[in-house]
Amino acid sequence: MAVMTEPVTALRAGAPYPLGAGWDGHGVNFALVAPNAHAVHLCLFDAGGVLELARLRMPACTDGVWHGYLDGAAPGQVYGYRVDGPYAPEQGQRFNPGKVLLDPYARMVIGEYRAQDGFLDQTPDGAGPNPFDNAAIALKAQVVHDSYDWGADAPPRVAPGDTVLYELHVKGFTKLHPDVPPPLRGTYAAMAHPAVLDYLEQLGVTTVSLMPVHFRADEMRLQQLGLSNHWGYSSIGFFAPETRYWSGRPGSTPIGEFRDMVKALHGRGLEVVLDVVYNHTAETDEFGPTLSFRGIDNALYYHLRPDDPALYENWTGCGNCLNLAEPRVLQLVMDSLRYWVQEMHVDGFRFDLAPELARGAQGFCSSAAFLAALRQDPVLARVKLIAEPWDIGPGGYQLGNFPPGWLEWNDGYRDTMRAFWLRPASSSRGAFAQRFAGSSEKFQKNGRLPTASVNFVTAHDGFTLRDLVSYDHKHNEANGEDNRDGHHANLSWNCGVEGATGNAEVLALRARLQRALLATLFFSQGTPMLLAGDDIGHSQRGNNNAYCQDNDLCWLDWHGADHGLFALTSALIALRRRYPALRHSGWYDGAARADGTADILWRGPDGAALDEAAWSRPGAIGIRLGAAPAHEPCLLLFNPQPEPVDFVLPAGAWRPVFGSAGDPVPAQETDGSMVVPAHAVLLLVIPNKNSSNDQNTLETT
Repeated sequence: MAVMTEPVTALRAGAPYPLGAGWDGHGVNFALVAPNAHAVHLCLFDAGGVLELARLRMPACTDGVWHGYLDGAAPGQVYGYRVDGPYAPEQGQRFNPGKVLLDPYARMVIGEYRAQDGFLDQTPDGAGPNPFDNAAIALKAQVVHDSYDWGADAPPRVAPGDTVLYELHVKGFTKLHPDVPPPLRGTYAAMAHPAVLDYLEQLGVTTVSLMPVHFRADEMRLQQLGLSNHWGYSSIGFFAPETRYWSGRPGSTPIGEFRDMVKALHGRGLEVVLDVVYNHTAETDEFGPTLSFRGIDNALYYHLRPDDPALYENWTGCGNCLNLAEPRVLQLVMDSLRYWVQEMHVDGFRFDLAPELARGAQGFCSSAAFLAALRQDPVLARVKLIAEPWDIGPGGYQLGNFPPGWLEWNDGYRDTMRAFWLRPASSSRGAFAQRFAGSSEKFQKNGRLPTASVNFVTAHDGFTLRDLVSYDHKHNEANGEDNRDGHHANLSWNCGVEGATGNAEVLALRARLQRALLATLFFSQGTPMLLAGDDIGHSQRGNNNAYCQDNDLCWLDWHGADHGLFALTSALIALRRRYPALRHSGWYDGAARADGTADILWRGPDGAALDEAAWSRPGAIGIRLGAAPAHEPCLLLFNPQPEPVDFVLPAGAWRPVFGSAGDPVPAQETDGSMVVPAHAVLLLVIPNKNSSNDQNTLETT
């Protein structure tokens, strides 16, 4: 690593591609997209990114790309840009050469954004451009050329039907882990520690879905409150790993440590999916900081209001929206995605507020340029693509409308299963069955399969599972918004007394509801997603919007872990893996076979088929799942009611193998009836003659 020490007076023309800063062994080529700029200067800084050593005019502009080559420059060089042009917000232009700007293609970011007026592009009274020169405090890029020995690393490529997603936060998951050395806690290195890998392997999940790890800048409002955007949904560097999750060990780098993490997870057969935020940036609205895109070419990168280009479209709720309808912005996102797959070996992406990425002049379009580009890209078409299928813009709810090959978070599943177990009188068997079987009305089109539905009961955004059954109301006071924030639709449907810790009956009910919800999740058709911490009973003390809480509210409480809940969760995942009928890859149709059976049968507790009236009412339900002749049929009995229910079983020698109530399931086979305890799920199978005796080996305690 080195910085220029000899005086530099000029750049050679260099080349307009590749974008960013590329070292060739002799020097560095710099290329920046800014088609509306009048001039661009490359600024060179000392190793700490504070002292501006040189300011060099970019000598050439080709097709809107400013480029120059610096002889003798090498990896380690710290740099930024000053971009000149008209300052005319009413025309969408916000150029201000007094601001040093971060390269959108930066692989490594130097510095940390601290909210100061020096980052604002205009004076406080809005009279004109802010003359303050922010060179000393601006975010800068560092030239990177890292070699890395991946060895025999290969993508696990978990089949869609076998996938079990596990959503976690790098810092929150490891910060309090007692078996990780304190200097590593909260970092990428902690995720690669054997204690963490052992836990994930024992749990049985297949795919770790990491909350955002792109370099971020915390909002000014949060900084003024002494908070931060802990979840990370405020990206400013789409190629750079967040340095706050780097251990800082001598000889290591954020990039190398991230790669070590991926390699270690792959070594245990675990996929790595990144939650990525390309829908907006940390520059927020017209009152936000100028860090990169706004000052480079505001009218190019952002959706501006047609009636007033001085204002930003805000379909994200975060102040701005990136405009992927612009080819150069689309190129930026596609280059970023390929970088994380090819250079960092990740296995897929979860796209935050995904409809915004496919918006054009007519709103969301399932054949938008971004979606079409992903489908045909030879690198990205092979990785997992998961959409959060809503934003807050017009027509923003697009569940089921993404193309084949995409998975989508299914909030309909979340709400229905919560209602079935926590407010059974407000639910119905029909609604439960629709979500249990894969939400066919949303996903059974264009060749899509049930695995397109990402089923979840909780996610980072909302209550944890423990809090879902423990609180009647959200408690977000610590967020500094007088408890006005947080999704009211995600409020818990509590059946007990909020906050009670000493009432044994209430605690037992809550434990039983957690187990029933988890059993439903892993026995449903589709792709299950588990929120990290729900497997050990983590609580956020009623905060259902803990995005700004970088403290023990979000850091998993390993010392207080519910080991029985972990054992149950692990057993459920093992059962899903053990019985193919529980992860059927196609659509059940209920059609009768020649032998009189069907691939799926729905029954009431009396053993009879459900009529229209029964479907519309709440209550217990039984589901017989057929399978290929070589596999065992499964019978699932769901009882959301507050009293036990006696089920008449279909014909066959059924063996109970799992019960969620917490009591040992009966040891003997039965061909008559079975009592299902209150608020409980029971799984029975008809074993194959050649199958091993797994009686009672997976029951819960």
